[in-house]
Amino acid sequence: MLGYEIHYHVGARRRRCLVAECPSIPGCVSQGKSREEALENIREAIAACFEVRAERGIPLTVETHQVEVKL
Repeated sequence: MLGYEIHYHVGARRRRCLVAECPSIPGCVSQGKSREEALENIREAIAACFEVRAERGIPLTVETHQVEVKL
């Protein structure tokens, strides 16, 4: 695997599953029935996204920023 540091998070439970997303890779989303399954699935999704993006000559990741918005 390439030497990238990838951040991902597991979000709220939706329809009996946890949603996992990798904001650094647009469209890279997965899910699982448990946190462990969601993490395993997002790792597989990240690897698959890297493969497809590399084949198509698309940058592997995009720059993301985290900001706090007070409401």
